[in-house]
Amino acid sequence: MNTSILLRRVLPALVVVGLAVGGFFWTTRAKPVVVMLKTVDRGNVESTVVNTRAGTVDACQRTKLSTILGGRIEVLAVKQGDYVKKGQLLMKLWNDDQKAQQRLAEAALGSARQHLNEICTTASRAARDATRQGNLRAEGFISEAGEDTARTEAEVRKASCDAARADVGQAEAKVHATKVEQGRTVLYAPFDGIVAKIVGELGEYSTPSPPGVPTPPAIDLIDDTCLYVTAPMDEVDAPKIKAGLPVRVSLDALPKQPLKGKVRRVAPYVLAVEKQSRTVDVEVDFERPATGKLLVGYSADVEIVLGGRENVLRVPTAALIEGSKVMVLNVDSGKLEERKVKVGIANWEFTEIVEGLGNARA
Repeated sequence: MNTSILLRRVLPALVVVGLAVGGFFWTTRAKPVVVMLKTVDRGNVESTVVNTRAGTVDACQRTKLSTILGGRIEVLAVKQGDYVKKGQLLMKLWNDDQKAQQRLAEAALGSARQHLNEICTTASRAARDATRQGNLRAEGFISEAGEDTARTEAEVRKASCDAARADVGQAEAKVHATKVEQGRTVLYAPFDGIVAKIVGELGEYSTPSPPGVPTPPAIDLIDDTCLYVTAPMDEVDAPKIKAGLPVRVSLDALPKQPLKGKVRRVAPYVLAVEKQSRTVDVEVDFERPATGKLLVGYSADVEIVLGGRENVLRVPTAALIEGSKVMVLNVDSGKLEERKVKVGIANWEFTEIVEGLGNARA
């Protein structure tokens, strides 16, 4: 077999093997890394901290009302969503038995007052008689014993009048006590607000809701004219946060509409919730009244501005790698070079570069 015949037989196989090897290396080659370049610029950088979990929009005044005594609902004067005024009747339980006790106490009070009038009138007359007897004794018309008897009678009558007056006071206190007892079955609005929820219907039995007992309150009343945000902050960030610091509040319900605010209060204790990081609650007041477009219970994120610097060299925070390093493009070689930098203040968006970068693309 000559050489030309051998090549014609072997060459196709070599071509197939070559294509297979080339395809293998092509498919298994390392894919190029996509790099986004950004020119280092100057601008403002703020040092901020954000909440660890979603905060909540709360009302400055919110109360969950329940009657002190349990009973059947006789009057339900409001509906969910109603706006009410301070002192307005909300709910009343059946209390006819207490009203009967009040009428009985008022009758006893009337009787005590009549008895007081009778006894004190007699005491007044006895006092006048004792005065006349004293004048007659001075002129020698009656004996000393007669004068003494008249004065003693006057003193006895006066004591009876004082006792009757005390009985009237006791009867008045009894009437007041029956009225107070009725107040234990009635709910009035303690402030202007909106009725958020009512538990119970007309004719149903309403149960008191004492602290520590898992019984739902009868009426949930909210004052939605004053709102603020409560947000949990990491315990590590808590020492940096002070009352009065500016805040940006973002709400899922109102995207791209951040609201300005200020730190009102930093809780003086750390919350240790099971399976969650330890946090400190921070309360934030809105810079302007935010009523009308906010609802109590909205989730909210807060970004507290601890400080800031203007017109500084900065890079995107995402460009930093471990050890305070950035990758810088070498224009001559077209390759990225690692460069150590010294950073200043930072937030999730930008980081200040104090040393290590001039005009570069990172």
